[in-house]
Amino acid sequence: MPPAGQFGPPPVLPPQQPAQQAQQPQPLPQPPAPWGPAAPGQASQTPDWDALANTTAARGRRRKWLLVGGGAVATVAVAGTVAALVVGSNKSSSASGLPSPQKLPSSSGSPEPSFSQVAPPPPPNPREFIASADKDKAPLSTKTLFPHSKPSLDKRKYDRTATATSEDCATAAQGGLGSVLTGNGCRQVLRATYVRDGVAVTVGVAVFDTKAAADKAKEQSTGNIESLAGDGPSFCRATACRLTANAEGRYAYFTVSGYTNGKAVPDDDKEALQAGRDVAGYTFRRIMARANAQASASVATPSPGTKKQA
Repeated sequence: MPPAGQFGPPPVLPPQQPAQQAQQPQPLPQPPAPWGPAAPGQASQTPDWDALANTTAARGRRRKWLLVGGGAVATVAVAGTVAALVVGSNKSSSASGLPSPQKLPSSSGSPEPSFSQVAPPPPPNPREFIASADKDKAPLSTKTLFPHSKPSLDKRKYDRTATATSEDCATAAQGGLGSVLTGNGCRQVLRATYVRDGVAVTVGVAVFDTKAAADKAKEQSTGNIESLAGDGPSFCRATACRLTANAEGRYAYFTVSGYTNGKAVPDDDKEALQAGRDVAGYTFRRIMARANAQASASVATPSPGTKKQA
């Protein structure tokens, strides 16, 4: 070691290996040119046009088959869906009670014309025309009230033997019926007698001005209408007979029925009872026929001042 303050020669270092040089990046191989002459040492790069054409054709055929197959599958799927919808619709229609579409009526192309109709007025009540003398204006006589000489009443034939009209109502009644008729304003009594198999019936129709008067006379009735013998023997004079009393409209009508030989009618009698009912029913129908005729005439002939519609 040299003394302090002196410098000796620099130390000799051992030899070192030279540093390795960094590797330089190698150039990447370039792709061959699509066409043109090949580089030295490489095969020719000219494409095989026939192979490419065959490959393209094969791909086209494969794509075509895929499209056709997919379309067929889609068609089958759509057809199945439509069929399912139709079946479901038919089932729902059957379940709900509604008609299927093919059973529904087809609508016409043009709507039907509609016309406004005026409802005709209700027909008048026939009983209104026989309820009072103010409306009951049809001719009234024994011919209009008792027009049949041989009526068939419930398939039982009778002979009309006599008719009469009494303006004095009391003279056509017996017992207390005369005073009942006059006390309620009786205008007249029309009588007729019908005979069948030894049984005779006289009916008397008392005419009043109002329905109330006729109803009151029926409720107060006592005694009986006087029998009208006509050309035959007298009957029901001072003997027991069958009696009826009824009223319709302004008419009160009474019957007396018994045997033409003057015999009293027993309690178990059926012939006189049936005859009285037959003639009373016939009289009621004749009064209602009068009411219906006047009601019909009022509809056919308009009242004065009423214009007939065209």
